[in-house]
Amino acid sequence: MKVLYAIQGTGNGHVARAREVIPHLKELCDLHIAISGNENEVALPHPVTHELQGLAFTFGKQGGIDYWDSFRQASLPRLIKEIREFPCEDYDLIINDFEPVTAWAAKRSETPTVSLSHQCAFLSDQTPRPEKRESFGEQLLKRYAPCDQNVGFHFEHYDEFIHTPIIRQEVRGLIPSEAGHTAVYLPAYDDLTLVQLFKSIPSSRWEVFSKRARCEYETENVVVRPISSEAYLRSLAACSGLLTGAGFEAPSEALYLGKKLMLVPMKGQYEQQCNAQALRRLGVPVISEVNQESLSKIAAWVTDGVVLQVDYADETGTIVKNIVADFEE
Repeated sequence: MKVLYAIQGTGNGHVARAREVIPHLKELCDLHIAISGNENEVALPHPVTHELQGLAFTFGKQGGIDYWDSFRQASLPRLIKEIREFPCEDYDLIINDFEPVTAWAAKRSETPTVSLSHQCAFLSDQTPRPEKRESFGEQLLKRYAPCDQNVGFHFEHYDEFIHTPIIRQEVRGLIPSEAGHTAVYLPAYDDLTLVQLFKSIPSSRWEVFSKRARCEYETENVVVRPISSEAYLRSLAACSGLLTGAGFEAPSEALYLGKKLMLVPMKGQYEQQCNAQALRRLGVPVISEVNQESLSKIAAWVTDGVVLQVDYADETGTIVKNIVADFEE
């Protein structure tokens, strides 16, 4: 059976999940890979058959999405052309991780599709949302990359088709330790802004991973490093806690390793507001932004934050086998 695995390239989480899924798929089928967008720092060590522009967002510097830059880089005619020209007819099945080109092209060609993503978990009304739902955000999650069937991932089993997170083997193989620093991964913040803020909590040590830093530097109690998967995992394994956005993979990995967690949902990103609500229910502290007003809450969390206990079993192989088996002749 010839299968296409289509991956959203914005953010590290989709690619990190793909690194776990692809080896299982290669054992079961003739696998091709498509990826759209390139706003990530995690390498995909597999040949890519189709590189697409797709439709993606870029991060800003003050805690949110840079909508102007996202709009500037977007091209609706190019997107439509990619959808019209994508050769879905070459495949028996498309497994899709929130990738819009192949999802919509498959609808045109009536190629079977299965969503394998965190985002499709929001097709269930049992998945946590903020008290006030956002109509545009709800529609974006449901219509951005629609598929025929859905296999979702979230922090808990909120519905029958929702599994707990896929934790990559690099993380499962880490031995947690305690070096006393706080790891920080906030890609929508400028590192210079974070340095100035964290310097005012001199009793704590910080390791900040920045999308904009070109080289490592240290200022008083703050170390800033360019984003590197290896360096980040070393820091995560040895940290006391992780201060990060309300994405899916980074919080999941911190919880798996038994690290305390504080979230800063990205501004204007409804999915992160939903994730924050889910983890808030579990007892994870959430702040709206990192600024002078929130420093007292951050300092209190560094001193007194608690660790949640989770059980994220490795179900990846079983999930992939069940998907492929459903479509084999």
